[in-house]
Amino acid sequence: MRFTVSASLALALTAAACARETASDVEAEAAAASAASSTATAQTETVETAPDWNLPDEAWRTVDQDRLLYLETDHGRVIIELAPEFAPNHVARMRELIDERFYDFLVFHRVIEGFMAQAGGSRANPGHAADKEPLEAEFTTRRIPGEMPMTEIQDRVVNPGLNLMGRAGFWNGFAAGTQPSAQAMISMDGAVESWLLHCRGAAAMARTNDPNSARSQWYITTGNAEHLNATYTVWGRVRSGMDAVDQIAVGTAMEDPDFRPDVIRSLRVGSDVPAEEQIEVQVADTDSEAFAAYLETLRDDAGALPDICEIPVPTRIEE
Repeated sequence: MRFTVSASLALALTAAACARETASDVEAEAAAASAASSTATAQTETVETAPDWNLPDEAWRTVDQDRLLYLETDHGRVIIELAPEFAPNHVARMRELIDERFYDFLVFHRVIEGFMAQAGGSRANPGHAADKEPLEAEFTTRRIPGEMPMTEIQDRVVNPGLNLMGRAGFWNGFAAGTQPSAQAMISMDGAVESWLLHCRGAAAMARTNDPNSARSQWYITTGNAEHLNATYTVWGRVRSGMDAVDQIAVGTAMEDPDFRPDVIRSLRVGSDVPAEEQIEVQVADTDSEAFAAYLETLRDDAGALPDICEIPVPTRIEE
């Protein structure tokens, strides 16, 4: 049977996720997902940098500053790379709100250890949201393999809520899931469904139980949240500063009496940051022969690679 991640599948995945939710409407508005915290177990740490990735200079790509977000937190700077190819409307909304300085001095109002840190609420109102129209879901995108290649490396369950298999690999340094690229040959439009994965460090939009309800709240995953795959819109990935994200105060505003949420000091698009303060971010070219050779060094004695979410994508930061 041909596997298709279609609108109906996305709704089915959403229904499966919602069946596990017990939060009120207010809590849902503030939540990236309402899965029980007992399922939000800590994941294996992902390496951000290494002394020497041993990749040649041509195997690195420099990320354009217009594709970077500079998030200043109480614990240091976090740099996020945007992925408009997968979520153009969500990226546009983030840019719009950042230009309006909407996020400055709002808080990380819901933080679950080993799961995610959610931002965009206020101290007095965790359901705080921008006065904007809700966005239609961009859980998946139609990808033409020849125009938007992806390195597929392993079979992987799409979402634990449904027993459907897809492929997993890397697109431009982002961990992603997809229908097999070969399936494009039998599709009407020559494309396949693909989606970015909720591996540790993913940046995605929060929403209510309505798939098309995202407005302004967003979150960064601090664990591998597979139950959110293809049911929440991932629009970026942390390239630097996960140590700062890990230190964000844990708790939920208006629920935990001793919770003192961390503040978003500022959030800017890299091209709006003064040139002397910009940071050069280089990410390994995951389509390169050098990256393929790097993957070979990660195989176990049986020849198997680690799960896609446990494979560090080499990143170089130059200040």
